[in-house]
Amino acid sequence: MRIVLLGAPGSGKGTQARQLVEHFGVVQISTGDLLRQAVADNTELGQKAKKAMDNGELVSDDIVLSMIKDRLQQPDTDNGVILDGFPRNLAQAKALEELMADIKCPLDAAVLLDVPLDSLMQRLTGRLTCQDCGAVFNKYTNPPRKDGICDECGGKLIQRGDDNETTVRQRLETFTEQTEPLIDFYKKQNKLISIDGTQDIDTISAEFKDVLKRFG
Repeated sequence: MRIVLLGAPGSGKGTQARQLVEHFGVVQISTGDLLRQAVADNTELGQKAKKAMDNGELVSDDIVLSMIKDRLQQPDTDNGVILDGFPRNLAQAKALEELMADIKCPLDAAVLLDVPLDSLMQRLTGRLTCQDCGAVFNKYTNPPRKDGICDECGGKLIQRGDDNETTVRQRLETFTEQTEPLIDFYKKQNKLISIDGTQDIDTISAEFKDVLKRFG
Protein backbone atom coordinates (compact mmCIF):
# COMPACT_ATOMS: atom_id res chain seq x y z
CA MET A 1 0.00 0.00 0.00
CA ARG A 2 1.10 3.54 -0.74
CA ILE A 3 -0.95 6.07 1.18
CA VAL A 4 -0.93 9.83 1.69
CA LEU A 5 -2.28 10.77 5.10
CA LEU A 6 -4.20 14.06 5.16
CA GLY A 7 -5.50 16.00 8.14
CA ALA A 8 -5.27 19.36 9.86
CA PRO A 9 -3.03 20.00 12.88
CA GLY A 10 -4.59 18.26 15.87
CA SER A 11 -6.60 15.77 13.79
CA GLY A 12 -4.68 12.81 15.22
CA LYS A 13 -2.68 11.84 12.12
CA GLY A 14 0.45 11.05 14.11
CA THR A 15 -1.36 8.70 16.48
CA GLN A 16 -3.04 6.81 13.66
CA ALA A 17 0.13 6.62 11.57
CA ARG A 18 2.00 4.96 14.44
CA GLN A 19 -0.75 2.37 14.88
CA LEU A 20 -0.91 1.63 11.15
CA VAL A 21 2.86 1.18 10.96
CA GLU A 22 2.72 -1.33 13.79
CA HIS A 23 -0.33 -3.18 12.45
CA PHE A 24 0.60 -3.45 8.76
CA GLY A 25 4.40 -3.41 9.02
CA VAL A 26 4.65 -0.48 6.62
CA VAL A 27 7.05 2.47 6.69
CA GLN A 28 5.98 5.95 7.77
CA ILE A 29 7.72 8.62 5.73
CA SER A 30 7.71 11.96 7.51
CA THR A 31 9.39 14.78 5.63
CA GLY A 32 10.48 16.34 8.91
CA ASP A 33 12.23 13.11 9.91
CA LEU A 34 13.82 12.79 6.47
CA LEU A 35 15.23 16.31 6.66
CA ARG A 36 16.63 15.84 10.16
CA GLN A 37 18.23 12.51 9.23
CA ALA A 38 19.76 13.87 6.02
CA VAL A 39 21.25 16.82 7.89
CA ALA A 40 22.56 14.54 10.66
CA ASP A 41 24.12 12.17 8.07
CA ASN A 42 25.61 15.14 6.19
CA THR A 43 24.39 13.80 2.84
CA GLU A 44 24.50 15.98 -0.26
CA LEU A 45 20.77 16.66 0.04
CA GLY A 46 21.21 17.21 3.79
CA GLN A 47 23.87 19.83 3.14
CA LYS A 48 21.57 21.66 0.73
CA ALA A 49 18.70 21.50 3.22
CA LYS A 50 20.89 22.75 6.08
CA LYS A 51 22.11 25.67 4.00
CA ALA A 52 18.51 26.71 3.30
CA MET A 53 17.49 26.34 6.96
CA ASP A 54 20.59 28.21 8.20
CA ASN A 55 19.61 31.07 5.89
CA GLY A 56 16.10 31.10 7.32
CA GLU A 57 14.63 29.78 4.07
CA LEU A 58 12.16 26.98 3.42
CA VAL A 59 13.71 23.80 2.07
CA SER A 60 12.77 23.63 -1.61
CA ASP A 61 10.26 21.11 -2.90
CA ASP A 62 12.96 19.71 -5.21
CA ILE A 63 15.15 18.77 -2.25
CA VAL A 64 12.26 17.25 -0.31
CA LEU A 65 11.05 15.28 -3.34
CA SER A 66 14.56 13.94 -3.94
CA MET A 67 14.68 12.73 -0.34
CA ILE A 68 11.28 11.07 -0.71
CA LYS A 69 12.38 9.43 -3.97
CA ASP A 70 15.51 8.01 -2.31
CA ARG A 71 13.46 6.76 0.64
CA LEU A 72 10.82 5.11 -1.54
CA GLN A 73 13.49 3.10 -3.32
CA GLN A 74 14.87 1.51 -0.14
CA PRO A 75 14.00 -2.20 0.38
CA ASP A 76 12.05 -1.73 3.62
CA THR A 77 9.33 0.15 1.72
CA ASP A 78 8.34 -2.95 -0.27
CA ASN A 79 5.53 -3.71 2.21
CA GLY A 80 4.08 -0.23 1.79
CA VAL A 81 4.46 3.38 2.87
CA ILE A 82 2.44 6.05 4.60
CA LEU A 83 3.40 9.59 3.59
CA ASP A 84 2.79 12.00 6.47
CA GLY A 85 3.36 15.75 6.11
CA PHE A 86 3.75 15.80 2.33
CA PRO A 87 2.18 16.96 0.11
CA ARG A 88 0.97 20.14 1.81
CA ASN A 89 -0.30 21.93 -1.28
CA LEU A 90 -1.47 21.29 -4.84
CA ALA A 91 1.90 21.92 -6.50
CA GLN A 92 3.55 19.37 -4.22
CA ALA A 93 0.77 16.84 -4.86
CA LYS A 94 1.25 17.09 -8.61
CA ALA A 95 5.05 16.81 -8.28
CA LEU A 96 4.68 13.78 -6.00
CA GLU A 97 2.35 12.12 -8.50
CA GLU A 98 4.93 12.55 -11.27
CA LEU A 99 7.71 11.22 -9.02
CA MET A 100 5.77 8.11 -8.02
CA ALA A 101 4.80 7.41 -11.62
CA ASP A 102 8.45 7.79 -12.64
CA ILE A 103 9.61 5.13 -10.16
CA LYS A 104 6.54 2.95 -10.87
CA CYS A 105 5.12 3.28 -7.36
CA PRO A 106 1.73 4.91 -7.97
CA LEU A 107 -0.24 6.18 -5.00
CA ASP A 108 -3.11 3.94 -3.90
CA ALA A 109 -5.12 6.41 -1.85
CA ALA A 110 -5.21 9.62 0.14
CA VAL A 111 -6.87 9.13 3.52
CA LEU A 112 -8.35 12.22 5.14
CA LEU A 113 -8.85 12.29 8.90
CA ASP A 114 -11.73 14.74 8.91
CA VAL A 115 -12.31 16.91 12.00
CA PRO A 116 -14.33 20.19 12.08
CA LEU A 117 -12.19 23.27 12.69
CA ASP A 118 -14.00 24.25 15.90
CA SER A 119 -13.17 20.83 17.37
CA LEU A 120 -9.55 21.26 16.31
CA MET A 121 -9.37 24.62 18.07
CA GLN A 122 -10.55 22.97 21.29
CA ARG A 123 -8.12 20.08 20.91
CA LEU A 124 -5.10 22.27 20.27
CA THR A 125 -5.73 25.16 22.65
CA GLY A 126 -6.63 22.72 25.42
CA ARG A 127 -3.64 20.41 24.94
CA LEU A 128 -1.48 19.76 28.00
CA THR A 129 1.78 17.80 27.84
CA CYS A 130 3.73 16.21 30.69
CA GLN A 131 7.22 17.70 30.77
CA ASP A 132 8.59 14.45 32.23
CA CYS A 133 7.01 11.51 30.35
CA GLY A 134 5.39 13.28 27.37
CA ALA A 135 1.83 12.05 28.10
CA VAL A 136 -0.82 14.27 26.50
CA PHE A 137 -4.07 15.46 28.08
CA ASN A 138 -6.69 18.04 27.19
CA LYS A 139 -8.29 20.38 29.68
CA TYR A 140 -11.58 20.26 27.73
CA THR A 141 -11.88 16.69 26.46
CA ASN A 142 -9.44 14.58 28.49
CA PRO A 143 -8.47 16.44 31.67
CA PRO A 144 -6.03 14.96 34.21
CA ARG A 145 -7.46 13.70 37.48
CA LYS A 146 -5.54 16.39 39.35
CA ASP A 147 -5.22 19.86 37.82
CA GLY A 148 -1.76 20.40 36.33
CA ILE A 149 -0.46 16.95 37.32
CA CYS A 150 0.18 13.99 34.99
CA ASP A 151 -1.91 10.90 35.73
CA GLU A 152 0.89 8.66 34.46
CA CYS A 153 3.96 9.83 36.35
CA GLY A 154 2.95 12.78 38.54
CA GLY A 155 4.98 15.20 36.44
CA LYS A 156 4.00 18.80 35.73
CA LEU A 157 1.64 19.42 32.80
CA ILE A 158 2.51 22.35 30.56
CA GLN A 159 0.95 24.01 27.52
CA ARG A 160 3.19 24.40 24.48
CA GLY A 161 3.88 27.99 23.50
CA ASP A 162 2.44 27.46 20.00
CA ASP A 163 -0.84 26.11 21.36
CA ASN A 164 -2.25 29.57 22.05
CA GLU A 165 -5.42 30.60 20.23
CA THR A 166 -3.79 33.10 17.84
CA THR A 167 -1.10 30.68 16.64
CA VAL A 168 -3.52 27.76 16.38
CA ARG A 169 -5.95 29.82 14.32
CA GLN A 170 -3.13 30.79 11.95
CA ARG A 171 -2.05 27.16 11.55
CA LEU A 172 -5.60 26.06 10.78
CA GLU A 173 -6.09 28.90 8.30
CA THR A 174 -2.89 27.84 6.52
CA PHE A 175 -4.20 24.29 6.33
CA THR A 176 -7.52 25.47 4.91
CA GLU A 177 -5.88 27.66 2.26
CA GLN A 178 -3.09 25.33 1.16
CA THR A 179 -4.08 21.77 1.99
CA GLU A 180 -7.84 21.61 1.50
CA PRO A 181 -7.46 21.85 -2.32
CA LEU A 182 -5.74 18.46 -2.09
CA ILE A 183 -9.05 16.97 -1.04
CA ASP A 184 -10.61 17.90 -4.40
CA PHE A 185 -7.44 16.85 -6.22
CA TYR A 186 -7.55 13.30 -4.86
CA LYS A 187 -11.35 13.14 -5.01
CA LYS A 188 -11.23 13.75 -8.77
CA GLN A 189 -8.83 10.80 -9.07
CA ASN A 190 -11.18 8.60 -7.01
CA LYS A 191 -8.38 8.15 -4.50
CA LEU A 192 -9.84 10.07 -1.54
CA ILE A 193 -11.05 8.16 1.51
CA SER A 194 -12.52 10.19 4.36
CA ILE A 195 -12.66 9.00 7.97
CA ASP A 196 -14.57 10.78 10.72
CA GLY A 197 -11.85 12.00 13.08
CA THR A 198 -14.28 12.97 15.85
CA GLN A 199 -14.75 9.32 16.85
CA ASP A 200 -12.75 7.78 19.68
CA ILE A 201 -9.19 6.67 18.87
CA ASP A 202 -9.93 2.92 18.85
CA THR A 203 -12.91 3.34 16.50
CA ILE A 204 -10.86 5.49 14.13
CA SER A 205 -8.03 2.97 14.20
CA ALA A 206 -10.37 0.07 13.41
CA GLU A 207 -11.89 2.01 10.52
CA PHE A 208 -8.43 2.85 9.16
CA LYS A 209 -7.42 -0.80 9.26
CA ASP A 210 -10.61 -1.93 7.49
CA VAL A 211 -10.13 0.67 4.77
CA LEU A 212 -6.45 -0.08 4.17
CA LYS A 213 -6.85 -3.87 4.06
CA ARG A 214 -8.07 -3.53 0.50
CA PHE A 215 -4.62 -2.31 -0.56
CA GLY A 216 -2.81 -5.37 0.74
